Amino acid sequence: MSNKNSRAEARQSRKIRIRKKISGTPERPRLVVFRSNLHIYAQIIDDESGNTLVSASTLSLKKNNAPARPNKEGAGVVGKEIARLAKEKNIERVVFDRNGYIYHGRIKAVADGAREAGLEF
Repeated sequence: MSNKNSRAEARQSRKIRIRKKISGTPERPRLVVFRSNLHIYAQIIDDESGNTLVSASTLSLKKNNAPARPNKEGAGVVGKEIARLAKEKNIERVVFDRNGYIYHGRIKAVADGAREAGLEF
């Protein structure tokens, strides 16, 4: 086996390194973002109880007849939606978990959309 990692293995090792440092609490849960080629997913998780408190994705927005594509605009919509749902559950502050992805493009768009809608991190 060579020393070179695949992109997925490199992301996985970054993810582990990040998760050592951050964790969601009931007062300040973790906002984690996952992106695939077809969709963008965001969840707010309380790691102490292991519960997903709120989730939003381009997939769930499509089911509600809201046009959301897996691009930067769609990512911004997912960010705004996750912030709206969090506000309903009285979640004001979160810890942002980029899940090993570079803070750029769609990941940054989700964070910006959530901040714009009033979520603090």
